[in-house]
Amino acid sequence: MAEYKSEVKTVYANQECVFEKLADLNNLSVIQERLDDPNMKQAILQQAGDKVKPEQMDEIVERLRSLRFDTDSVTANAAPLGDVTLRIIEREAPKCLKFELQGVPMQANLWIQLLPATECQCAMRVTVRADLNFFLKQMVGNKLQQGVDGLAQMLASLPY
Repeated sequence: MAEYKSEVKTVYANQECVFEKLADLNNLSVIQERLDDPNMKQAILQQAGDKVKPEQMDEIVERLRSLRFDTDSVTANAAPLGDVTLRIIEREAPKCLKFELQGVPMQANLWIQLLPATECQCAMRVTVRADLNFFLKQMVGNKLQQGVDGLAQMLASLPY
């Protein structure tokens, strides 16, 4: 199993508040509601740094628009695989959410870990563990690390 960990991110909300928001994935639909806001696009570019070029923004926005949310899962169409779902399989309030990737020909899990920092802040780390053979790891390992880092940054910047 290959493991990819984000840096620890500071979230400017208490641990319980962040957990409650992330424990119901319907709450993440706020991302889609803000996609037409030019300030949101600029914020995405700033947070991504040199990992996303401005000309890639239209593709990113369209992918975010196509996400489907419910309480326990978020689903995206990932051509040529079809629908890929990230489903919550365990909630350990208020410190951890565990997910499983479904609809792909490999086993992969994701964890969002939360630790209290102060009364108004918490620390967040995103970890992905995937069953990749040597060749897949060489092909997609860097992209998975970038994805984990981007997801952690996006989750840390949500309004809680």
